[in-house]
Amino acid sequence: MRWLRELDDRKLSPHTGWTRDHWAALADHLLLSARRHASPSHARISFPGEPGGYGPDVDGLEGFARTFLAAGFRVAGEGGRDPHGHLEWYARGLAAGTDPGSPERWVRLDEHDQAKVEAASIALVLHLTRPWLWDRLDEGVRERVVAYLAPAIGSWYPPINWVWFQIVVEQFLASVGGPCSPADIEAGLALTDGFAREQGWYADGDKRAYDHYVGWALHFYPLLWTEMAAGDPAADTRRPAYLSRLERFLRDAVHLVGADGSPLIQGRSLTYRFAAAAPFWAGARAGVGSPGLLRRAASGIVRHFAERGAPDDDGLLTLGWHGPWRPIAQSYSGTGSPYWAAKGLYGLALPADHPVWTAVEEPLPVEEGDFQLAIRSPGWLVSGTRADGVVRVVNHGTDHALPGDQLSDSPLYARLGYSTATSPVLAGPHAADPLDQSVTLLDPSGRPSHRTGFDALLADRLPTGTALGASRWRAHWVEPGLDAPDHGSGRAGAVTPGPTLTVVSALRGPWEVRLVQVAAPCTSPLRIGGWPVSSASDSLIVPGPGLDLADVTRADDATPLSPETFIPWCGTTTAAEPGRWYVAGVHLGTAASPAPEIAWTATTGRITWPDGVTDTLDLPALLR
Repeated sequence: MRWLRELDDRKLSPHTGWTRDHWAALADHLLLSARRHASPSHARISFPGEPGGYGPDVDGLEGFARTFLAAGFRVAGEGGRDPHGHLEWYARGLAAGTDPGSPERWVRLDEHDQAKVEAASIALVLHLTRPWLWDRLDEGVRERVVAYLAPAIGSWYPPINWVWFQIVVEQFLASVGGPCSPADIEAGLALTDGFAREQGWYADGDKRAYDHYVGWALHFYPLLWTEMAAGDPAADTRRPAYLSRLERFLRDAVHLVGADGSPLIQGRSLTYRFAAAAPFWAGARAGVGSPGLLRRAASGIVRHFAERGAPDDDGLLTLGWHGPWRPIAQSYSGTGSPYWAAKGLYGLALPADHPVWTAVEEPLPVEEGDFQLAIRSPGWLVSGTRADGVVRVVNHGTDHALPGDQLSDSPLYARLGYSTATSPVLAGPHAADPLDQSVTLLDPSGRPSHRTGFDALLADRLPTGTALGASRWRAHWVEPGLDAPDHGSGRAGAVTPGPTLTVVSALRGPWEVRLVQVAAPCTSPLRIGGWPVSSASDSLIVPGPGLDLADVTRADDATPLSPETFIPWCGTTTAAEPGRWYVAGVHLGTAASPAPEIAWTATTGRITWPDGVTDTLDLPALLR
C-alpha cells in the first residue's frame, strides 16, 4: 500500500507521515476488499485459503464480525457520515446472520465457543454506532440480534480475557432492554480484577501469560465497558483504577515499539498484526498519555505492516506476519482471524478534531536515545538502541505457565529473548527443541532441555541504568502429547527431570552478558543460544572460558521474517561443570559495537560496557 505515501504530511507527522486520512483510506480499502468475499446477504465473509481449525462456518462469522469492527470505528468517528454505505451493507448481514432460517445464519453461542468471541465485536459496534444502525434496524431484526446474543447469559467463558466478551455482550443487552444477568457481570468483573499486576500490567488469567492481549484486550475492554455502563456505580467506581493502570502500562508500551514500527514479536495470535496499536488508541480515547506520542506509536505499527505486504495486493489480510506464513497460526486461527487487526483501527472512532489527530507526532523512546528498563510483572529487561531502532527484551518472567510446571517450552513465551527485529523460531525442529535464545542441557540423544515453570528471581535496574534479571529452573525433557490443540503455550507430556540451571542477565545497549550455572553434577553438555536473525552478521555470541564450542545453525523457513534464519550458539563439548559460572556475550544489532569486557572470579564479576560504564556483580548477594 505504498500509494498511501501520497497522503503523507511530514509537518504534522514528522516520523511516519501518517494522518487520519491514511487510516481512513486503509480502513475503507480493507472493508471494500472484504466485500468481494461475502455471501449473498453479507452475513458471512469467507476469505480465500484453507479453512481454520474450527471450520468454514466459524471462519465466515469471524470474517463478518471482525471487519464489522473496522466499519463501526470508521463510521462512529465520522458522527454517522458513511459515504461508502458500510453500516447499510453490514445491516443486511445482521439480518441474515441472526435469522435461524437463513442459509447464511451464524454459528450460535451455544453451538461453538468461538461465537462468544465474535458476539462481543458485534455488540461493541452496535453500541458505538447505535444512532445510525441499531436504532434504524427493523424491530424483528433487533429481536433476532437480542436472541442471538442472549445465550451469553449464564454461559461458561474461559477465565482469561474471554470474560470481557461476556461482560460486553450482557452490558449491551441491558442497554437495549434485553435480558441480562447482573450476577454474570459482577462475577466477571471480580475475576478480571484478579488479573491486575504491578505497573499497570495484567496477566491473561492465572498464569504468567503476558503478551499483546494485555493491550488489545485487557486494557481495551474495561474502559469501553465503563462507557457502556456509565452511571452504574460498578462502572463509575472502577473507571479511575482502569485509567491509572492504562496510563502506567502505556509508559512501558511505548518502549516496546521499534523505530520501524514493528511491535514485539512475542506471544500468541501474532497474525492479528496491527491490533497491537489498540492500547495506544484506548489511551487517547481515555485522555491518558501524550496524544502525539500515542499516535506516533499507533501509526508506526500500522505503517510497518501496510508497507510490507499486509494487506496484500488484493487488499486482504492473510494468516502471516508481513506476507502469508501459515505456521504463525494457532489451532484456533482461520481465514477471518487476521481481521482482529481491526482493533488497531480503533483511533478512527475518534473525530478528526480530537487531540490525538491534531497533535504533532513525538518521537518514540527508541528514537530519542538508548534506554534500559525493567518491567517487573512480565519479568522483562528491555533495551532500545537509537542507532538501529531495535528494541530487545530479555525474558526472566514469562512462560505462559505457573512456577513448578514442567511443560515443553513455547517458542512464543519461554525463550530468553524477543525483539522488534527478530522472530523466535516457530517452524522446523528448533521450534519444539529450543536453540534460539535459550540455555539448555543436552540429553544423550542430543535433545535440549526446557525451562517452562522456572522461578523468576529478579528484574531490576542497577544504579548505572543497566538492566539485571535472573531466573532458575529444573531442566527437564518432555515427550509432549500432540493431540491437544495448539493455543500457543507449552505442552504437557512424559517428563524426565534434570539438574537445576540458574541464568543471570545483565543488559545494556545491544549486548547481554549472560551468566549460567548448573547446580549439580550431570552428564549433559551445555548449550547457550543467541538471537535468530536473517543476516548472520546481526547476531553474535561471544563465549567465555569453558565454553569451548561455538557455531551458527541455519534453519530454513523457520520464521515469518525470512527464508533463512541463522542462530549463533556456544556450549561445552563435555558435561557442564557443576557450580561454575559460565559467561557469554549475546549481541543483537545492525550497528557495530565492541563486546563488553568481562573480568570474572568464582562468584563476582566486573563488566565494562562499550559506552564506558562499569558494573560489578556479586552473584551471591544478588540471588539470595
